[in-house]
Amino acid sequence: MDASTIQGITMSDQVPRTTSSAEPSRLARHLAGELRQARSDVVKRWLERIVARVTVDAGQVFPTDKLLDHVPLLVDGIADYLEAAGQDIDGHGAMEAKAMELGALRHAQGFDAYQILKEHEILSGILFTFLREALDAAQSSVATPTDVAESWQRVADATDRIRQATMTHFLRMAGEEVRLREERLRRFNRMVSHELKNRVGALRGAAALLKESWVNPAQAVQFLRIIEQNGDDLQRVLENLDALSHLDRDARQKHNVVLPAAATEVVRQLRDAASLSHVEVRMDEATLPEVEVDAAAVELCLANYVSNAIKYSDPAKGVRWAEISAELVASTPEHEGELIIRVKDNGLGVPTDARPRLFEQFFRAHATIVPAEGTGLGLNIVKETMESLGGRAWAEFPDEGGSVFAIAFPSRREEDSTLATESDAAPAMAEG
Repeated sequence: MDASTIQGITMSDQVPRTTSSAEPSRLARHLAGELRQARSDVVKRWLERIVARVTVDAGQVFPTDKLLDHVPLLVDGIADYLEAAGQDIDGHGAMEAKAMELGALRHAQGFDAYQILKEHEILSGILFTFLREALDAAQSSVATPTDVAESWQRVADATDRIRQATMTHFLRMAGEEVRLREERLRRFNRMVSHELKNRVGALRGAAALLKESWVNPAQAVQFLRIIEQNGDDLQRVLENLDALSHLDRDARQKHNVVLPAAATEVVRQLRDAASLSHVEVRMDEATLPEVEVDAAAVELCLANYVSNAIKYSDPAKGVRWAEISAELVASTPEHEGELIIRVKDNGLGVPTDARPRLFEQFFRAHATIVPAEGTGLGLNIVKETMESLGGRAWAEFPDEGGSVFAIAFPSRREEDSTLATESDAAPAMAEG
């Protein structure tokens, strides 16, 4: 705003009025009221500018009704501080709490620090443009140059504190995520190093024995089988490592697909292994909702579950099967929504005494029951993967036999809750 504009809205340029430390100026009250009335428009402008700069869908910038209500409250906090004459910014903790929630959301969405700083730069620009327009429209009796300077400073202080609170919380969460990743990486490196050494040792030992002159044809076949089995195990470890490397990509780089597509890909990958073991791998398509999932995470977990169902199928049964199904649970005030995916089979089941240790690293529940080879890492990788994504993994054991292995992803999106509610209502309507 230039000097002529300020002069046009002041009572007197000769005797500026000093704002009392106890009372807000008329200008501060006026601007705060204007800001509250226009808060939805301010947020809309902010949303449009953010979407123009980042590769995040408009519906995900402020993805829930709660946050759509929350962001205007952040604007209200700036208005409150603007007219809180003489009160320090530290007295407005609620405004900072809202800013911290925004930092947590941006961390979850995969924003980087530069994008957050630009987002707040945009907010400041929108606020000051709006306030300049409000000043231009104000009556000449509203303000003095001192009032203008003080109001400008208080808005600047508020937006700066919001930026600091958002960034501080974002960086704290990012730092904790790095620490947890490093801890998981060290633990996983120890697991993989141990497993790779064992498998390579077995390969080299069997290969060396094949060169011995005393080895007969039957023994040679046995050693070749050892080489083949350990080679297959090494391949599975490498495939798991590759899938895990994709999980560490940030939100902007993740490959999302609808759940039925991810399940179909797992069935395709394991078709040959299932055929050799005479296991039918099927999908309960009616239960698989058309919701987007992280392809790498879902395929990694389902592949481990389904391959175990194939490996530990019951040879005494004429019909052997494994079935993928899912359930979308709507959010409630007491519980967060979840997408639950299950792999059920009619296989050997799991001995009762082995069940508590199923997801431990290197543990194989059937090591002494069936000759199937394995790394003992699959279920532990599923558990680690799900926990890193805020989900969970577990197993169930029906009375009729077999096993059910499940994973659950948090489902926070409003459209997922709507779909879950519609799915629950469909059977009731059919019965009616």
